[in-house]
Amino acid sequence: MSETAQAGATTAPAAGRRITPTGRLILSADADRTTWLTARRSGLGSADIAAILGISRYGNALSVYHDKTGGLPLESDDSEPALWGRIDEEGVAREWARRNRSVVRRVGLVANIDRPWQMCTLDRRVLECPLADGRERCAVEIKCRDKMKAGQFRKGVADDVLAQVLWQADTCGFDHIHVAVRLGGNEFRQFVVRTADHADLIDDLRAAGARAWEQIQTRRPPVLADDADPDVLLDLYDRLHPDRSGAIDITRDVDTQDAVADYLDAHNDEREAAGRKKAAKARIVGALGDAAEAIVLDRTFVRLDETSREHCDTRRLAERWPEAYADCVEDRVSRRLTIPRVIREEHNA
Repeated sequence: MSETAQAGATTAPAAGRRITPTGRLILSADADRTTWLTARRSGLGSADIAAILGISRYGNALSVYHDKTGGLPLESDDSEPALWGRIDEEGVAREWARRNRSVVRRVGLVANIDRPWQMCTLDRRVLECPLADGRERCAVEIKCRDKMKAGQFRKGVADDVLAQVLWQADTCGFDHIHVAVRLGGNEFRQFVVRTADHADLIDDLRAAGARAWEQIQTRRPPVLADDADPDVLLDLYDRLHPDRSGAIDITRDVDTQDAVADYLDAHNDEREAAGRKKAAKARIVGALGDAAEAIVLDRTFVRLDETSREHCDTRRLAERWPEAYADCVEDRVSRRLTIPRVIREEHNA
């Protein structure tokens, strides 16, 4: 999708009926994805608050700002993990309901009745909570995570999930929310997050959300911490500026000049470290002789493993099977920093 919508300038969807103690339905669960993505720009959702706090792999406060103010294309995450997460959500929700003898229903986009900018998309509303005697209503959050993330759910839910669930509870007025997690495709775990256990954190989330929304409304970009994830930032800058041309003058921009110097220093350190690593490897392999591993006190200390990977001879493929080459091989454009030799020499002098 390539649509761009202005937040703040966007007319928020009309509030519907109250469906939770403090939440009104903004969009039903069967709304098309473009409509849902547009509506989300009229407030902050649970994924947004995790990004604002800097605990999300998929964004930060600055990316949320540019998304809500229309600086980014109106697009959804179509990556393989996101795709399968959406596909598998229904199965995990059904299994949670079966194990807990409960009833769940899809909901949609919900906004707080007092703070309309505070929103969430509940995965499922629970019509019969397994922890209550009566027909108490709450919600269940569904997560499908890689097996390598299992450690984050050993004693409870992962930090980003905790922030999202507490935001949902505060939006909707629930005193608890269930969490169902499928790890690696074949391991199921479930948790209960109670708001009473996290009262101070909920206050912090609400304050952080209010501050971020005020910045969005007044068009004041947030200033990120120095330790902000650079991968998230680089991805954001690529999306903000997909087409680059021309030049800017940084003669008076000392910060950017310092960043270039830091980059060159890190490059030199990396090159020197790579040289030391290769020299150490040569010493180790020389000591092994014709052995495959070395032991210290009956424990493997170092081992020389044999690995393999597939290799495609593209020249041969193009020569013998040009149609297959044209069908399977494509040029993928990427960008890399290039610092002229004269600048590098001046820096290293």
